[in-house]
Amino acid sequence: MTREAPDANPLLQDWTGPYGLPPFATVRASHFLPAFDIALPAHLTEVEAIAHHPEPPSFANTLQALDESGRLRSRIDLLFHNLTASETSPELQAVEREMAPRQAAHHNAITMNAALFQRIDTLHAQRAQLALDVEQLRLLERIHLDFVRAGAMLAPEARQRYGAVMQELASLCAQFTQNVLADEAGYALELEHADLAGLPPFVLAAARSAASQRGLPEGSHVITLSPSLAEPFMTFSARRDLRETLWRARVARGAQAGGRDNRPVAARIMALRQEQAALNGYASYADYELVDRMAGQPGAVTDLLTQVWEPAKAQAAADRAALVAMACSLGEPEEIAAWDWRYLAQKVRQARYSLDDAEVKPYFALDNMINAMFDCAQRLFGVHFVEQTGHTLHHPDARLWEVRGSDDALIGLFIGDNFARPTKRSGAWMSVFRSQSGQAGGTLPIVINNNNFAKATPTLLSFNDVRTLFHEFGHGLHGLLSRARYERLAGTRVLRDYVELPSQLFENWAEEDEVLTRHARHHVTGEVIPAALLAKLKAARQFDQAWETVQYVGPALIDMALHSLPNGTAVDIAEFELAQSRLLGVPPDIGQRHHLSHFQHLFSGPGYAAGYYVYMWAEVLEADGFDAFTEAGDPFDPTTAERLLRHVYSAGNTREPSAAFRAFRGRDPQVAPMLRKRGLLPA
Repeated sequence: MTREAPDANPLLQDWTGPYGLPPFATVRASHFLPAFDIALPAHLTEVEAIAHHPEPPSFANTLQALDESGRLRSRIDLLFHNLTASETSPELQAVEREMAPRQAAHHNAITMNAALFQRIDTLHAQRAQLALDVEQLRLLERIHLDFVRAGAMLAPEARQRYGAVMQELASLCAQFTQNVLADEAGYALELEHADLAGLPPFVLAAARSAASQRGLPEGSHVITLSPSLAEPFMTFSARRDLRETLWRARVARGAQAGGRDNRPVAARIMALRQEQAALNGYASYADYELVDRMAGQPGAVTDLLTQVWEPAKAQAAADRAALVAMACSLGEPEEIAAWDWRYLAQKVRQARYSLDDAEVKPYFALDNMINAMFDCAQRLFGVHFVEQTGHTLHHPDARLWEVRGSDDALIGLFIGDNFARPTKRSGAWMSVFRSQSGQAGGTLPIVINNNNFAKATPTLLSFNDVRTLFHEFGHGLHGLLSRARYERLAGTRVLRDYVELPSQLFENWAEEDEVLTRHARHHVTGEVIPAALLAKLKAARQFDQAWETVQYVGPALIDMALHSLPNGTAVDIAEFELAQSRLLGVPPDIGQRHHLSHFQHLFSGPGYAAGYYVYMWAEVLEADGFDAFTEAGDPFDPTTAERLLRHVYSAGNTREPSAAFRAFRGRDPQVAPMLRKRGLLPA
């Protein structure tokens, strides 16, 4: 890979373009290694200066200085990781493989810096006498915990081994992610004319678009493994054989013998995580991770999940009877399989509520739903979005908006990248190209939302897609509305089982009648969604919730069981998953949303390891939290919205999350609203 001189490398120059956006037009994969070669040592030089500051440690010369260090490295790193997720290439993937262990080593060099930790530890011991305000104290406590959990208190020999473990983990997680992407990008189910039976126009349009992206002749149809295309196909296709083919392909991601087999990769990751936990003095990796979560310990997670698991299976058993009856009426096998459930459930839904996605989707054009989420943000928080065109971003599909406050002051930038493509990982996520901070030299955030909707003209969304759009925008608002002084506490850098609160909470506004009657308009006629159709949507809201709950809770329980294995326990990934599925009684005709061989939440990094439960933990918070608006009698109640902005969306990690929730809600959360929302308690 050719390396340009530093003065020709756009990553190392001042980013003087509009808004300080990254130099998307000029940056190349070849620029990253030489940029990191300069930025990483420069960061370590800054850290050394802090560690050996001639004056005694103070908040300003140690903690604040550390928070402000490494900005060159950070901006390059954020751009790099956004590109590898949203618009990757073989060249970027090669850099990713090389840089993963180097980035881990860089992090270790900072957290293992004995002189630096001594200053932090001294301040931590003296914290009661330092007269710090709430946010300063929070920064001190968070940084101290970061260092302790990263092995700063280990003996020198253990510290060295810890660094090696973390470097190998980083390499393996990058490999796991690339293997899944390769399996997804390499799969295409080409359809002949006879294979199109049952598919509504919006699925056909998306399948033609996917074929075009793959260079196939005009008029071709392709089904990919992207959920926004695969799931509608599984829902509507009358070809049971093809539904099975696609279902098996989705399950098999990362689980095929050869160079992309993720099962041994995941097993090695587990062995290293157990060693990481042991080095830090914990009995299992789950114990280690949950120290820094609201749940606190694995038992609290299991208690929550089991409150839902058995009732969900019981309700699914009742729902199954209707599906079997439908199968009989259609001449399909009575013994339904996992590739039948969506198809039959849609038929039952249509019969029971006179409702199906083919009727609903024309009212949910992507552009209208983007306007809907912007409108909700303005009515709740006083912010408005002004689209800016003519700027080069990372992909032509991406769009840019200025975000302005009620006084019209610029408070951030928002990028929406909504379509699936082979160069983009699956799923939906929020990230930043630049984090908010309010310190001297602080910055306005540049936030990106990624979705994987099937591109068409126009792009029509299912109601689940609409919820996904609003969910990720909730994360986006968490980053955009942040008002933390210190970058370490800004935006979404909160405890993992709290970070989903702003996102899941925002989904509620997607279901409000006054939002839908304003924005859900037929993409051809412009007609507002009829009241009768809205009523049917509301009546069907809890339909098949048991299936969705089983699909989610099963993998969450398996994740917790896997990461709760005692340190030193060797694990065969496939055998463990099979044994746990049998132990839990996962219904085979429902199955799991994720299997371990492609479970990127768990194995693409540590963020959601022993943490897939966090969506349900946060659902407890958000269901109870949205009840505050219900109790106020107005989904846009200004007083409630102001409390929500002050204590949740703008607060970042400036205070402990339980205290932040209590400040918003006036009390601790209750589980009952979540159970009622899922139809597992009487209304």
